[in-house]
Amino acid sequence: MTTGLHPGEAPRDPRPTGNQPLPRQERVDPASVHADNRTRRSVITARAAASFEPLGRSVATARAFVRDTLQGWGFADVVDDAVVLTSELVTNAVVHAGTSADVLCLRSDDGVRIEVADRYPEREIPLQGSVANMGSPDREGGRGLQLCAALADRWGVDYTPTQKQVWFQLDLPERAVGTRTAGPSLPAALLPLADGRVRVAVVQIDRVGAITAWNEDAEELFGYTAEQVTGKPLTDLAAWPHTPGTSTGIVEALQLSRWEGSYGLRGADGRVTAVYASHLRVRDTGGEPSTVCLLVRNHERAVLQTPLRGASPDSGTMAEGQATDPFEVFIGSPAPDDLDGLLQRTVERARDMLDADSAFLLLATDDETELEVRASTGLPSARQRFARVPVEAGPGRYGSARMPAVHDDLSAVPGAVPLLNGTGMRSVVTVPLKVEGRLTGSLGVAAEAPGRYSNEEALRLQFAADRIALAVESARLGELERLRRGSLSFLVEASDLLAGTLDRDQTLALMAQMTVPTLATWCAVYTIADQSSDPYLSYVLHEDEERIDGLKALLSKIDPPDPVPTPGARVWSAPAEAAHQAALRTSMRSLGLGESPSVGSGIGTTLATAAAVGGETVVLPLVARNRVIGMLTLGKPSDEHFRQEILELAEDLSRRAALALDNARLYSERTAISQSLQRSLLPPELPVIDGVEVEVIYRAAGEGNEVGGDFYDVFPIRDGAYGFAIGDVCGTGPEAAAVTGLARHALRLLAREGFGGPAVLERLNSAILDEGARSRFLTLLYGELWPQEDGSAVLKVVCAGHPLPLRLRQDGTVEPAAEPQPLLGVMDDLELYEETVTLDPGDVLLCVTDGVTERREGTRMLGDDGLADVLTTCTGLTAGAVAARIMRAVERFASDAPSDDMAILAMRVPGLQKD
Repeated sequence: MTTGLHPGEAPRDPRPTGNQPLPRQERVDPASVHADNRTRRSVITARAAASFEPLGRSVATARAFVRDTLQGWGFADVVDDAVVLTSELVTNAVVHAGTSADVLCLRSDDGVRIEVADRYPEREIPLQGSVANMGSPDREGGRGLQLCAALADRWGVDYTPTQKQVWFQLDLPERAVGTRTAGPSLPAALLPLADGRVRVAVVQIDRVGAITAWNEDAEELFGYTAEQVTGKPLTDLAAWPHTPGTSTGIVEALQLSRWEGSYGLRGADGRVTAVYASHLRVRDTGGEPSTVCLLVRNHERAVLQTPLRGASPDSGTMAEGQATDPFEVFIGSPAPDDLDGLLQRTVERARDMLDADSAFLLLATDDETELEVRASTGLPSARQRFARVPVEAGPGRYGSARMPAVHDDLSAVPGAVPLLNGTGMRSVVTVPLKVEGRLTGSLGVAAEAPGRYSNEEALRLQFAADRIALAVESARLGELERLRRGSLSFLVEASDLLAGTLDRDQTLALMAQMTVPTLATWCAVYTIADQSSDPYLSYVLHEDEERIDGLKALLSKIDPPDPVPTPGARVWSAPAEAAHQAALRTSMRSLGLGESPSVGSGIGTTLATAAAVGGETVVLPLVARNRVIGMLTLGKPSDEHFRQEILELAEDLSRRAALALDNARLYSERTAISQSLQRSLLPPELPVIDGVEVEVIYRAAGEGNEVGGDFYDVFPIRDGAYGFAIGDVCGTGPEAAAVTGLARHALRLLAREGFGGPAVLERLNSAILDEGARSRFLTLLYGELWPQEDGSAVLKVVCAGHPLPLRLRQDGTVEPAAEPQPLLGVMDDLELYEETVTLDPGDVLLCVTDGVTERREGTRMLGDDGLADVLTTCTGLTAGAVAARIMRAVERFASDAPSDDMAILAMRVPGLQKD
């Protein structure tokens, strides 16, 4: 889409130039449709053009283009007619003719001209006859020209061999010079009510929605200084409309060229101020767009509100013989696309229609037993939004919801309309919204003076309610369907996240982060260790991180909610009461009154924290395996309520979260037990051997395993003698770890009984075979070590099916230090023998399990030769450095995680170090 300003330009002549053939122009009777009665003297001051593809959605896009363009030009008086005509003409082009459509808007001093061209140049307009002969208005196509005749001041059709162009001219209403709109003089009693000084907040928003300017009146209205809010998105302060599962509303409003409407902003004290706003989209000299927002208190909206377009004397007809839609008469055209916008427009029009001080609209729940506040004007909307009241008559209930009702003075019938309690409203009229005889909602208007309404006003309001009931119900069902689809997506994502971890603390954090701010403003999770334990405050989260500490302090000072297993959300009033008491104490201290004896000295928190938890708080039980394992607590800031759909979504989430939390608890308990047992299979510590350096590196395969099928041990046998062993049980996991424990403890016991190496291994072989079906093959390198006075060390080694130990000499040569012998756990009778090895000063003995030598990368394997090559480079290194270099080489040999246990035992006799 392209736009531009062209001062002094006359409207372009639609006739072609050059060698193009002259277009054929045909007119309908000018007496009936004013066709082709155009003026060439108007000066074009701006133009905007756009092209639309032959798709159904292009019609809505074209409507939005024309609406935004004319609103940006200040032509609000003709926007509705222009949008209707453009919609019909573009529909003819992209839907019925099946071609693209070009829309051109031309602004002049006296009005606007809009041209719609398509690529289907067939004549659709008769040469003679009246508008009435153009066809039936009930047929699918052909209504565009009839509407042009009815609504446009001038219009016409131009044909060329390649396209057809329909244009229409809408003139601005004549007014006195300098006057855009005006109203009659009124008595003082009928003027809009405002405070002594009207404050108009001026806020400027940049292209990304961040605040760049904030005047003094904005500081007075909302309590924030300019420094506190500059750079923050306006939506951070917005309290409503802001419904989870639907669009924010304010974000879209900031992108429009011009917008007016109501919403709520949360002040520094946590309270929500209902404001009426007028937005204008501008751009600076550098072309950078921004939005200027003028805001007043909602009850002072008359300061900013653009007067409604007055109805024509013959408002019941659009053209001769054509009835106007009563819905659009009441709501206005175009009607808001979203439910919140439609409801807000409805209460505003209802209030204006009966000259009321306030209006409200409630929607019925699915079972029609309760009504939920969805929109209001002139009332503290944020406090009442989504509040629920029963339908049937009775104390504290919404009386006469199914029939029109007029109350002359609410002070005489307290509680008749709970929504108005404490608002100062005296007289009220309420009417039901019904669809096919079913109660779908209730619409009401109220005034501060008593006796303002009679049955006549009730009938007028009922007539309006009947006109909008079907549209409201359709929009509500659409919103509900979108919310349900969003809820399903939310629950699927939540289930994936919760299933992706078995860590208890991470599960608690995920529970809170999924609810804040999607479902609630703040969240607290209580956990219960067992049936005899009290609930414990385990996690607290607030959408404002600065409030978390104060919220945690507040909740820690009050008793936790009762662990009731009954499903569903239940209201918990303790946090709001505690917040109220804390705010009262803070206010008394600020006034220098000290603590009141009735208040006591309890929670010390700020007013901001008190406001953050002063709204509705609900508790949902976390039930898993027929036991309450905790509670999920959700809260709103001051005077806000949860809507039923959100509570149902939170209940679904709590069931999934409870199972995930219990799984994490069970996993943590079993992991702790497993790790405790595994640690018992490892040597407590390596002994210090005079004259010999010893270093061990151990890696168990498998997540969470500390011990597998590989094991090692170094232990004293008697004075001056030490035993060492490194082995590998067939397989991994708990079964292999069991044989590991048997082998390690048997080696120590038999060696300290004085048996030599072959006897120790033969008896261990018999013990393994005695395990029967639980027995496992075992490769084992066992040896005994005697440090010598000359600095050397004597070793006696038995290698039973294990990878051979390697000896590294000071000159860099590497050689096996033993011969292979049969492994254990296979044969009953073994004939094993031991070999004697002397390590000279500086020599290293390296013992590994097959997880090291069988490390693979594709078809390559490290092998004995590869291990020997790495060991050759370790001359002069300490035992710890040798073991570390071997492990680094093994890890770098392949990119995949090791699939087998690995153990490395390095022993070195200190000698002269190389430079």
